[in-house]
Amino acid sequence: MSDQPKSLQVTTEREAGTAILHLSGEIDLHSSPALRDVFLSLLAEPPRRIILDLTQVRYIDSSGVGTIVELKRRASRSESRLVLVGLQVRVRSIFEIAKLDRFFTITQTLDEARKL
Repeated sequence: MSDQPKSLQVTTEREAGTAILHLSGEIDLHSSPALRDVFLSLLAEPPRRIILDLTQVRYIDSSGVGTIVELKRRASRSESRLVLVGLQVRVRSIFEIAKLDRFFTITQTLDEARKL
């Protein structure tokens, strides 16, 4: 058994003015920098909308939440809209406790996010 943290897998998909980051795993102190790097590379040519697909994210800690808040601010400065999709109950509760569900646009499905 390994003591290594569960890694975060990120796949990027682009479609007409939208970039979708499909995330799988855990967003924590160890994986947040990699997520930030992928996100910042998107802002080199900012899309109109950036969707973070969190349907496969099982866990997020405070550093992960902080990173996503930072990404939203950077997206706004680049005139991109950040949308979070498919938060599992455990992950969504973190956003609700911190009242960040009012700060972010959150949808249940990718189709809903694409329409915003």
